Amino acid sequence: MSQFEDKLRAYIVENGVKAEVISFTHSTHSVAEAAAAVGAEPEDFVKSICMVTMGGKLVVAIVKGEHRASTSRVGKALGIPRPRIAEPGEILELTGYPVGGTPAFGYEATFLMDPKVLEKEKVYSGGGSGNALTYTSTEEMKRVNGAKVARLRS
Repeated sequence: MSQFEDKLRAYIVENGVKAEVISFTHSTHSVAEAAAAVGAEPEDFVKSICMVTMGGKLVVAIVKGEHRASTSRVGKALGIPRPRIAEPGEILELTGYPVGGTPAFGYEATFLMDPKVLEKEKVYSGGGSGNALTYTSTEEMKRVNGAKVARLRS
């Protein structure tokens, strides 16, 4: 287990989140690696795509594993100029988690969720490190991160 996984587990306990962090000895960084690790399909995963606004604020677009997030759709959903994709160093700095393990909750950000995500009852998402996953219901994820639902996929 890594310090990032421990940090996420502590957040889950302290905030009464109904979620489980599952650790592995191998990488779950990509959707394909994660699906192989748990014996699930790519559509059972969501990605947290970190973006930065012109004012330097963090926006997280949550989309299904097989989809891409559109920066123009994110800007439109928030009524702001198109944000840019965050750099790996910025993601660690702004979320407290590294690229490949960024969870869908547990840090300050504006969260958006594509409606296709809510078609699944439960999903896997980043578990704090590139060797861990979080498993939770999509409704719990939305409750915890306070996401606005909007079409984000390109």
